Order: sequence, then C-alpha cells, then structure tokens
Amino acid sequence: MSKVEKILKELSKIIPDRLYINLMYFRHFHRFPNLKEPQTFNEKLQWLKLYDRRPEYTAMVDKYLAKEYVANIIGEEYIIPTIGVWNSIDEIDWDSLPNQFVLKWNHDSGSIVICKDKSKLDKGAAIKILRRNEHSSGYWYGREWPYKNVKPRIIAEQYMSNDGGEDLIDFKVHNFNGTPEVILVCRDRYKETGLTEDFFSKKWEHLDVSRPDHPQSSVPIERPKGLEEMLRLSEQLAKDIPFVRTDFYTIDDKVYFGEITFYPSSGMKAFVPDVWDKTF
Repeated sequence: MSKVEKILKELSKIIPDRLYINLMYFRHFHRFPNLKEPQTFNEKLQWLKLYDRRPEYTAMVDKYLAKEYVANIIGEEYIIPTIGVWNSIDEIDWDSLPNQFVLKWNHDSGSIVICKDKSKLDKGAAIKILRRNEHSSGYWYGREWPYKNVKPRIIAEQYMSNDGGEDLIDFKVHNFNGTPEVILVCRDRYKETGLTEDFFSKKWEHLDVSRPDHPQSSVPIERPKGLEEMLRLSEQLAKDIPFVRTDFYTIDDKVYFGEITFYPSSGMKAFVPDVWDKTF
C-alpha cells in the first residue's frame, strides 16, 4: 500500500457512514444509491447497513462466536470442530496443531491457511497470509456495522474434505425476509482455473445470472443431497431477519455450517444482466 493510499485509508475513518457509503457506491456503480426508497438489492444492502443494527449481528459474523450462536439454534452436529483459538499470530501453538488443519481470522474472509500435510507446511508463508488481513475490517472498508466490534482472533479448525480429497463446494443460501430463495454455488476456489459462481433457485433451477469477476462453471452442478436440509437450517437461522446469507458445505453427504453474511460483496458488486439487481 502506497503512502497516499494509507493516508486516504485513515481519512476515510472520519467520514460518517452514510456519506462514505454514498461515495463507495458511486465509485462502483457510477451513481449514488437511492437510500430513501431503495429499489435494487445492492441499494437495500446499503440501507440495511445504516438502519438494521441488531446487537446479535456482531456474534453472527464473528467466525468464532458464530459457532456457538448457530449451534444453539440448529445443533452442534452441524459445526466444524475448532482445534484452537488465539488472540494474535505470535500466540499460535504450531506444535499442538495436527497434521491437517485450517487457520483463519474470525473477522475477515481473505486470509485462510489450508494445511493438508504439516511436514510440508511453509510456516513463513502461512504467517504472511495471516499478516495480510490482521488489521483489516469489514466495517471500515464497507461500513458493515456488525464487524465494528468484532475482536480479531485466529481460529484453527479441523480440515474437512470429501472422499478423494476434493475441495469443498460452498452453498450460499440467500434468505429474504426469513425465506430461502436463491443458492449461490462456489466451486474451484483454490484451483488455478479460479473460482466459479452459479446461482440456482431453491428448486434447483439454474438461473441465468452471474457476477463480473467469476464465470459460471463449465460442468453441470448436481443437486446436493442435503439441499432440503440446508434450506430448512437456513430458514431457522434467518428467522425475522430482512436479508441474510447462510453458507453450508456438504461433506460426504453430511451438511455443515460455514458462515453468516449480511452484505454479500458489501453490496458493491453488479449482476449480469443488471436486471437481476432489481429481481433480487
């Protein structure tokens, strides 16, 4: 990050939330959001950032605290086991970690260390990945209010994979007014070919919509065996919430909870074709 970028980043912290959101939205969409009568999905996400601020949202987005929150609603059996938790990178007890594990911050989504063989782990590279987002904040970048008071911690989770060692597929259930309606399927996140994104209806109809950064998969995506279970669990977690996305994995046909997101892409990413922004 350049000196100018650092100065701009610090200056952004003194700008009120509403003004900042207006400026960021203009930067991405080349128009200001309609915050008085929002008409599109992305506009409504900006409105929710400003006016839907329930205290429990902070625990729901904290990847460590969310485990207990979610377990109390849908059950402990859907939670990926936690191996350890630390307040800083320097506190990580590397020797206590098993041969396979996953390390990640509880307050962001970009710094993940996946270890499939501890004897081959590049510890320096792993620390570099974690350092990258050590001081990041979903609040300051996108004014996503739930992240404002999340205490940064590093969590180690059990490494999970399907038979054959295939990378997990994300099933991201979009809930509108407590009802699951759309599932975003994310595949090949860690492959050289790059992440693919496909949207489906809850009846598993492929929707002709995408987002600019990631193409649709070139191979058909089968309806997951746990779809109905995911939709049921998602509805339980989304009760009485205007919009929330609940993420799941299916591992050897068993459903596991991933994370909770209130503002996908911070409400700053277009849909292709654009009509889907209004449809959503």
